[in-house]
Amino acid sequence: MFRSYLRLVLFAVGLLAGVQVPGFIDDYAKRVEAHRSESQQSLQGFRDTAQRFFKGDLDALVAHYRVSNDPVMQSDARSVGNLVQRAALLDEEWQAMQGAWYAQAWHLATGADADLFKETLDAYRYQVLLTPEAIAWGVISALLLAWCVELLTLAIGWVLGAGQTRRTQQRHWR
Repeated sequence: MFRSYLRLVLFAVGLLAGVQVPGFIDDYAKRVEAHRSESQQSLQGFRDTAQRFFKGDLDALVAHYRVSNDPVMQSDARSVGNLVQRAALLDEEWQAMQGAWYAQAWHLATGADADLFKETLDAYRYQVLLTPEAIAWGVISALLLAWCVELLTLAIGWVLGAGQTRRTQQRHWR
């Protein structure tokens, strides 16, 4: 009976952990979108200048700043270059978070920006979403966790010889 309750607790823990995944994915996507919007606003004045003098090419604007003899312009070249790189990174992250839920989960697991991931993780508040994706994540996570722990327990028991009776052992030693 205790073992049954232990299984239920394990299943519940897996369920509650699994329903966190869609919430975290959503928080990460919102964080990327907010940073991207801020980045676009920061670059708007430079985009206007690049549109007027360099046919909209921000890289040409940065290159122009870099070759200037004025140290202030050279310093601005570094600053604007960093802004342009950051905007490109955020655009890539935003594009990755526009795909299907499984593509978003894969991106977070394998290729998410480490700083944005950590920032999202630090600010994340546990939540129980009752969306179809959250329920699916929860049930699948619970089943996988329960199944893996059950297999691990059975394997350890088998290695240690649990469940074998003396009669079975005697029969094999004859």
